[in-house]
Amino acid sequence: QVQLVESGGGLVQAGGSLRLSCAASGRTFSPYAMAWFRQAPGKEREFVAAITWTTRTTYYADSVKGRFTMSRDYARNTVYLQMNSLKSEDTAVYYCAARYSSGSYYTTEAAFGSWGQGTQVTVSS
Repeated sequence: QVQLVESGGGLVQAGGSLRLSCAASGRTFSPYAMAWFRQAPGKEREFVAAITWTTRTTYYADSVKGRFTMSRDYARNTVYLQMNSLKSEDTAVYYCAARYSSGSYYTTEAAFGSWGQGTQVTVSS
């Protein structure tokens, strides 16, 4: 298992930017795909972005495409979510997730075995 810790959440005005980080520890020598999910109050957790281990291919939910960018730093065992042009509907707790995989990305909750504790993002309009 890999342990995940998110950081970087906070309060920002609509149109602003935030960068979330997710640091992995534990079995980080194994290849693993990672993703970001979010859960707004009263709603189910939803997929936001994903990245593969080998090619760093990324995939995004339609709601964030063109505004969010996911990246990873192998040396730091960290993934990032750069969020620009934030909207009030982006307000949620953001979670990062990981699963062992070398070449694929995944977009469903059930695919992931490791989760962080979440970081709150609040966008004021």
